[in-house]
Amino acid sequence: MLGHELDTPVSGIEGILAHFVARSALQIRSRSGRNMPLVPNRVQREYERRRGQQNIVLKARQLGVSTWIAARFFLKTALVPGSLTVQVAHTQEAAESLFKMVHRFYRLLPTDVRASLGAVRANVRQLAFSAIDSEYRVETAGDRNAGRGLTISNLHCSEVARWPGDASEILQGLRAALIPEGELVLESTPMGASGCFWREWQDAQDAGVVRHFFPWWWEEAYAGKAVAESSLSEEERGLMEQHGLGLEQIGYRRLMQTRYRGLAKQEFAETAHECFLASGDCYFDTTAIDRRIAETVDPVDTRLGGKLQIWFPPQPGRRYVVAVDPAGGGVQGDYTAAQVIDGETGLQCAELQTRCTVLEAAEEVARLGREYGNALIAVERNNHGSAVIAFLRSVCRYDHLFQQGGQDGWLTTVISRPQMLASLACALVETPIIFSSRRLLTECRSFVRKENGRIEAQTGEHDDCVLAMAIALAVRASW
Repeated sequence: MLGHELDTPVSGIEGILAHFVARSALQIRSRSGRNMPLVPNRVQREYERRRGQQNIVLKARQLGVSTWIAARFFLKTALVPGSLTVQVAHTQEAAESLFKMVHRFYRLLPTDVRASLGAVRANVRQLAFSAIDSEYRVETAGDRNAGRGLTISNLHCSEVARWPGDASEILQGLRAALIPEGELVLESTPMGASGCFWREWQDAQDAGVVRHFFPWWWEEAYAGKAVAESSLSEEERGLMEQHGLGLEQIGYRRLMQTRYRGLAKQEFAETAHECFLASGDCYFDTTAIDRRIAETVDPVDTRLGGKLQIWFPPQPGRRYVVAVDPAGGGVQGDYTAAQVIDGETGLQCAELQTRCTVLEAAEEVARLGREYGNALIAVERNNHGSAVIAFLRSVCRYDHLFQQGGQDGWLTTVISRPQMLASLACALVETPIIFSSRRLLTECRSFVRKENGRIEAQTGEHDDCVLAMAIALAVRASW
């Protein structure tokens, strides 16, 4: 194959697709408005190399990902009899723009190839190849019935972070319509550390979905006037060394920072963590959070299907605190979270996050307490916490419980809550090394100060691990 073609063997349908695209059978509209062959760029080649059956793509603006996915799925629709491809865009305008590209693929195919497809039915939302009973259609995420009643072979969900309404519900319906062997791609530029796309990105690894991240500098056109080497900041030098950037790219970066200001990291993504800007006013220092997320390592032990994560096993002679933020019970509601910290250093040793009944919560917490040398267990006694405490004493026979004002448990009040959170915020900045959990730090990223003054998780997100850690540090301080 030619140098710009894909390093993919021509065998099976995927090999045929790669070969077909690489030979520039498809035409796209260039930035100057002219039709030109689709020659895969760096991002497209890397996606093709790494893609799986299910994929999620986090990207900077205008890297050609949507174009590549549309091209692949157009060819699969045209070459595989009985295929149904559905492309879902965030707005009607975006849907029409994407579908114009698909129509262009068809219109500009070589004459002999187009003739072999037989009669084609086309309108503003549908391209159907009647001879092979295949169809490519476009939907908008604003349509709550998008994809319902269909049997989808290929599903392309574009700009998921910008889908209106209950995006998770729409996506769930679309996934249900996808055949077991179907190909799925969710792609988007980021928009806030909350919402459907944010959660899909965080959960992708556990769900067996291949994650792809493409920063802005993978697009060769993103270059500006070269800056003077003497003007480089330490951060800029670090980027150049780590990613092989040139002075022209640093010039472009400075221009984008001036033009987009606080949104530059979102629109022109540089890391998979920092590009998810908090949609509200993040309560914690996002720079400290992002830096620590990049430094964290995997736990040395995981149990309960990943619900319990352990970084530092118990050491003889050390004192530990187990702080618990209990949920109401059941498997569909909020999480019960527990944090195990070293009583002397505050080091996060283990973390539990699970949906369970209050009795199950008491049993799991008692097991943790005994494993960590009869640790001091501090349960938030607000609401359902009293039941957890009762089960700890009666059923679990666990007596080493934190007491406050002569009562078992920690009481969170309108006075103590801000103090707890402020202490956690200080620790994130002053001693970030004590935090081990990406799950906790991710929750911190979407913990915001809302317009009504409330400080809590962004709508649709969780803060159980955050509150459990705030209790743990507060108990340690008073111990």
